[in-house]
Amino acid sequence: MARPVIAIVGRPNVGKSTIFNRVVGDRLAIVEDKPGVTRDRLYSPGEWNGRAFSIVDTGGIEIDGEDEIMKSVRMQAELAIEEADVIIFMCDAKSGVTHADDEVAQMLFRSHKPVVLAVNKVDNQGRMDEIYEFYGLGFGTPIAVSGSHGLGIGDMLDAAIEKLPEIEDDGYDDDVIRVALIGRPNVGKSSLVNALLGEERVIVSNVAGTTRDAIDTPFERDGQKYVLIDTAGMRKRGKVYESTEKYSVMRALKAIERADVVLVLINGEEGIIEQDKHIAGYAHEAGKASIFVVNKWDVVDKDDKTMQEFTQTIRDHFLFMTYAPIVYLSAKTKQRLHKLLPVVNHVSEQHAMRIQTHLLNDVVSDAVAYNPPPTDKGKRLKINYVTQVATKPPTIVIFVNNPEMMHFSYERYLENKIRAAFDFEGTPVRLFTRKKSDED
Repeated sequence: MARPVIAIVGRPNVGKSTIFNRVVGDRLAIVEDKPGVTRDRLYSPGEWNGRAFSIVDTGGIEIDGEDEIMKSVRMQAELAIEEADVIIFMCDAKSGVTHADDEVAQMLFRSHKPVVLAVNKVDNQGRMDEIYEFYGLGFGTPIAVSGSHGLGIGDMLDAAIEKLPEIEDDGYDDDVIRVALIGRPNVGKSSLVNALLGEERVIVSNVAGTTRDAIDTPFERDGQKYVLIDTAGMRKRGKVYESTEKYSVMRALKAIERADVVLVLINGEEGIIEQDKHIAGYAHEAGKASIFVVNKWDVVDKDDKTMQEFTQTIRDHFLFMTYAPIVYLSAKTKQRLHKLLPVVNHVSEQHAMRIQTHLLNDVVSDAVAYNPPPTDKGKRLKINYVTQVATKPPTIVIFVNNPEMMHFSYERYLENKIRAAFDFEGTPVRLFTRKKSDED
C-alpha cells in the first residue's frame, strides 16, 4: 500500500530543504543560502510516531518568475501539491509575510488540501512574537520551527500526521502479486502490459509520455493472480514538465510502494543511460523485489556474445542491485516473453521468504568462524545472535556487543554469506546491527 505524501512548499529561500533534511535525517537536499538552488522535487520515506509517509521537498514557488528554470520549478511544485495528502507551507520569520507568501497561500487554498503552516528561522524564544502576523494567511495557528537548530520539527510533524488520511487497502487479496512497471519514457511499458495480457488494454504510442497515470490491470495465468501497475515514464531531471501532463514521478513512486515486484524496463536498442540508474534506485530504496527487463531485444544486432556483454554492462552500471535477475524479451514480437512471469513468481517468493532463526545463526556462525571480524584497538566485534524480523524485504537484525565496530565491509560479507545460503534472488536484504541488551 502506498505511503501518504507530505509536500513541503513555499517561496524560495525559506529553508524548505533544511527542514526536509531534518525530517529524513540526512543531507539529501542541496542547502545553500541562495534562491532557486532546489530545482527538482526530492523524495524520501519518513516516519513519525509510528506513521510512515513519503516527504517531498520542492523548489521555491516564484509566482512571477518567468525564466525557464523558475517556470519548471513552479510546475514541479504544483505537481507535488497535486499529489500530496498534506502540505507543509513553509514561511520565513525573518522576512515576515511577503507578497509571494500571499500568492502561494492562494495556490494552496485552490488545492483544497490540508495545510500545516510552519514559520522557519524562529531560532530562539525571543523571536516567537514574529510568527503572529502569519495568522493572516488563513491557515490557523502557525508552528514556529528552526531548521538550523532542529526546534519545533516534532510539533510540525505532529500536526501533519494528524491531517493524514487513513491508509486504505487496495482491495487485492494477499495471494495476488502486484507488479509495477517503471522506466523512462518510451521503453515499452504499455506494450509489455498488452503483450502479457494478450490484448490491447493500454494505449501504445511511440510518443514519450503517452501514459499519464498509473493504471491497474488484474489478470490470471496458470492459477496465479497478478495485477499490473503501469506507470507514466519518468522524465530526465531538469526537463520542463508540460502543464497539460498529469504525470509525475510521485505517481510512479506510489506504484512502486504498492508493488511486490518491480519490473525495471531498459531499452535494449538504446542501451543504458544515467536516468535508468535513478529509476532503478527508487525500487531498490523502497525495498522491492526487482527484475531488469531488457525490452526491444528483437531489434538488437546480436552475436553469440551480445547478451553476455549486455548483462555485464547492467551489472557494472547497477552495482547496488546485483541481486536482480535480468530478462531479455520483445514486447512487440513476444520473443522470450514466456520467461518473464516464472521469474516474477520466483522473486516474489524470495521477497516474502522467512528464514528460521536457528538456520540463520548457523550460517552466520560458520561465516564468523571462517572469517572473524577484524579487531579495532585490541577489541573485537562479537556477534551474539541473528534473527529475521520482517519480510518484503527480508530484514535481519544482528545483535552484537558494540554496533559501532560493525564495519560496512564485514556487514556486506555477512549478507553475501546469507544470500549464498538462502538465495534471496531478486530482493534486497536489509541488515541492521543492534546492541545486545542484558535481557536478550
